[in-house]
Amino acid sequence: MSEVAVVERYPVAQGGALSAAQVRDRVNLIQQVMRSVMKDGTHYDVIPGTEKPTLLKAGAEVLCMTFQIAPSYVVQDLSGPEEVRYAITCTGTHQQTGVKLGEGLGECSSSEEKYKWRRASNKEWERAPEDRKRVKYGYNKSERKEYEIPQVRTEPADVANTVRKMAAKRAQVAMTLNVTAASDMFTQDLEEMSPELRDSMTEGEKKPIKQPKAMEKKEVRPEGKPEPGPSTPGSINATQTKMLRKKLEKSGKDEAGFCGHFGIKAVEELPMAKVNEGLKWAEAS
Repeated sequence: MSEVAVVERYPVAQGGALSAAQVRDRVNLIQQVMRSVMKDGTHYDVIPGTEKPTLLKAGAEVLCMTFQIAPSYVVQDLSGPEEVRYAITCTGTHQQTGVKLGEGLGECSSSEEKYKWRRASNKEWERAPEDRKRVKYGYNKSERKEYEIPQVRTEPADVANTVRKMAAKRAQVAMTLNVTAASDMFTQDLEEMSPELRDSMTEGEKKPIKQPKAMEKKEVRPEGKPEPGPSTPGSINATQTKMLRKKLEKSGKDEAGFCGHFGIKAVEELPMAKVNEGLKWAEAS
């Protein structure tokens, strides 16, 4: 089992920039923590069609613990008569030195789609005022048919605590990405989007998925030391392999048929250039 290095202090530049060695050590440490501690779906989530994994709250907490960052919050209440809304600033402070390292901003409102409406029973929907009810239309991909959901307006007070916690979470994740300079490895915004909007971006653009830097098995090497090459150059990474296998299992297809279709011996040998094609094949019924 690989060991994760313990950070004795958070390196802070004194009158100058960090050295290349210090920057390299931070990048290596984040990648090592991802491989040894973080779990897909718990600490980060890989959304199909995107280039980088999305950092989740649990992952932000792990990175804060790794670099000994203590978060603190300043809450601004922007609520109105028909809306609960909070803007929160999260400040990261080094636990040992007390040095302020950076900030992150987060906001959440009960007017957001997922908080503004809730499913209603038939009688509740029929008796609700016209301006406080609607029918939501959608499309079920697995069943390949449209659906309708009767919805009524949510009372803002019912979601006030949830909205405040979500604003704090967004602020903490933003602060963590800012302070650790991990934005090249993670993103934040996609997790907060509605499924419909997220799908329109990830599927509508049809961009090839690039291998996330944070998922690579190699680390940045000191000068003069060669980097070991990947066992199968240009193939998908471990996270994408896991995703494909889950989709194959869900659609009832076996790996042998998948491998035969693409002319490979194992799922992990699928070329990166064919990952979108592979996802389509695995999802098709």
